[in-house]
Amino acid sequence: MTTRNDETPMLRFFTAGSVDDGKSTLIGRLMFDTKTIFEDQLEAVEKSSKKRGDERLDLALLTDGLRAEREQGITIDVAYRYFATPRRKFIVADTPGHVQYTRNMVTGASTAQLAILLADARKGILEQTRRHAFISTLLGIKNIVVCVNKMDLVDWSEDAFDAVVRDVQAFASKLDVSNITFIPISALHGDNVIERSQNMAWYEGPSLLYHLEHVHVGGETNLVDARFPVQTVIRPHSDEWHDFRGYAGQVQGGVFKPGDEVVALPSGFTTRIEKIRLVDRELDEAFWPMSVVMTLEDEIDISRGDMIAKPQNRPEADQDLTLMVCWFSPNKPLQARSRWAVRHTTQEARAIVQELHYKVDVNSLHRVEGNVESLQLNDIGRVTLRTSAPLFHDPYRRNRMTGSVILVDELTNETVGAGMIR
Repeated sequence: MTTRNDETPMLRFFTAGSVDDGKSTLIGRLMFDTKTIFEDQLEAVEKSSKKRGDERLDLALLTDGLRAEREQGITIDVAYRYFATPRRKFIVADTPGHVQYTRNMVTGASTAQLAILLADARKGILEQTRRHAFISTLLGIKNIVVCVNKMDLVDWSEDAFDAVVRDVQAFASKLDVSNITFIPISALHGDNVIERSQNMAWYEGPSLLYHLEHVHVGGETNLVDARFPVQTVIRPHSDEWHDFRGYAGQVQGGVFKPGDEVVALPSGFTTRIEKIRLVDRELDEAFWPMSVVMTLEDEIDISRGDMIAKPQNRPEADQDLTLMVCWFSPNKPLQARSRWAVRHTTQEARAIVQELHYKVDVNSLHRVEGNVESLQLNDIGRVTLRTSAPLFHDPYRRNRMTGSVILVDELTNETVGAGMIR
């Protein structure tokens, strides 16, 4: 749970599931019923709903902002929305359900602390829902809420809800998830979204909003391993700042304070932090996700892609990396001996695929081993890369920021895969 001093705590979550399961409608309902919609937004949605011939206000239009999305009634891009209650602030990512937009779902989930998976009460959990659930656990999300939506279309049936719960539980037993909650809802009518529903008296659990306000998601920030990837070196070359040399970047783990002994990687030289600056003021400490400028007591050759850490707590530095990879490219598969650019924190390198160990069947979660020649669009598998330079990293389970990489096609600059370091 992200906090800012004494301010209201913030929760980042995302919605996922198969297409037409009601993700955008659910977010629209949350925003509408918590009264966090501006009048002009509501007027625009009302006009769009009438133009489309909808019988009622289409709350999904609050998040489906692209013209193509409004015309098709689907989500293509990741839509970020903000709403708040007296207890918590929320940033929600509405991610697409279509298979070809799985890469967008990974983008929206990469910074989330909680996942809401929607399942149609009539259809149950589908392949894309299973894929999203698996990817969520790969991304280290420990809290999952399964909203069984469209309960109004099954006459608020407890048996229909229980059938979906059993299906999800059988699948989730193979996932690394510590907390899974089931809530029957109707996003269209608002049942069990903000308030408990009178149509499902058999359900004794909380409403979705109550759960979001009270769920504990603390402990996801690594405050032990100090990591500061250098993004750029600041040299003003002005009369006022004639000798200034600062190192700018975002703290991606641990806590840094003036006077701390630090080591610069890859050189290995040690020094101490002189000052930590944020715009025009000096700070007593810096921690994730603060973007700051550090000055050091000694002049050390540091440039973009280097990392500042603590001497007794250094990240691993390897050229051989084993990853779980989600493959995004519809045109170019990942194969043994294929070559890609790797981007990790502020580092960039080239890489060759040394070995493709296996890929995962998202329906059964079984490993497909032996004669696995490639990863195609939306495949998930385990691979080993050899990089042209050592990457300063931690296991993804320990630090999301320093444990993740993206693979890029150097010819097109297209992001073709996302990897979690094992």
